[in-house]
Amino acid sequence: MPRPTVAQLSYGSATVVCSTIAMVLLSQTSSGPGIPVIAVSALILGLFVAMSVPTRKPAPPPAAPASAAAEERVPAQRLSSTLASPAASESAREPVHEAAGP
Repeated sequence: MPRPTVAQLSYGSATVVCSTIAMVLLSQTSSGPGIPVIAVSALILGLFVAMSVPTRKPAPPPAAPASAAAEERVPAQRLSSTLASPAASESAREPVHEAAGP
């Protein structure tokens, strides 16, 4: 279960305190069993309010596979120059051998 946010704690606590005071004043209860019933109902109401506060969603993970696939591809300019003149690219790859003197 994720940790509650500051907003959830604030709204839940304020709901518990305000609803407890309001229910005690409106019901004018001073008996022993009436106060715990009001306190428990205020706690349940505070819990519902705290859970209904929207939370921040985590950021989506970066799209690493798409960028990795792009790095593996050959750039179009290099590919077209290789296909256009295969003799030039082969001569560039072969080392130049100098003739040994007699």
